Amino acid sequence: MTVTYVIDGARITGLDSFWDVIGEAVNGPGGYLGRNLDAFADCLGGGFGTPEDRSFTIEWHDHARSARALGHEETARRLAGLLPRAHPTNRSRLERELAEARAGRGPTLFDQLVGIIEDRTAPGTLHLV
Repeated sequence: MTVTYVIDGARITGLDSFWDVIGEAVNGPGGYLGRNLDAFADCLGGGFGTPEDRSFTIEWHDHARSARALGHEETARRLAGLLPRAHPTNRSRLERELAEARAGRGPTLFDQLVGIIEDRTAPGTLHLV
């Protein structure tokens, strides 16, 4: 039996709310499914609420609204927050990515989250509705 997790995209106003919404969708109220991109990717691999055999689907409702909330502005906000504690070898890359995001170019957080879901789950798991 395949489990379906529903992301209520109308509740997503930024990255912090995405962590809350996805955590609750998979693990119930107050649930956790990562609070950063790496932890999220790890959690999708199974054993943190999702079935280890990856027999689940994710329906992301109102994804267009989420895409706007997780767009370039939110991406720039995240990158600006990462810069002060970035390792010196990553600083120039983050500065370039931040400049691109501020200019409205490059991948957004929405793009990154969708990519993580597609990379870490079985083909056809994600349904943008």
